[in-house]
Amino acid sequence: MTLNLWEMTTEEKLKAMEMLWEDICRSAPDFSSPSWHENVLQEREQSLKDGKDKFVDWDQAKKYIRDSIL
Repeated sequence: MTLNLWEMTTEEKLKAMEMLWEDICRSAPDFSSPSWHENVLQEREQSLKDGKDKFVDWDQAKKYIRDSIL
């Protein structure tokens, strides 16, 4: 199967990703994350508790990402 990604709109790409994710979730219910995921989550949780990190509004996060790559 070949997808012509360069010819797809962003909306089509997002829909394809959603369809893939739904199928993966259905066909692999016993799939588990790698062990290092837990370590990363624990580190991030500790950073939040220590005040090193904070949550930000999604719109602020998108603006920060856009500004950092443009």
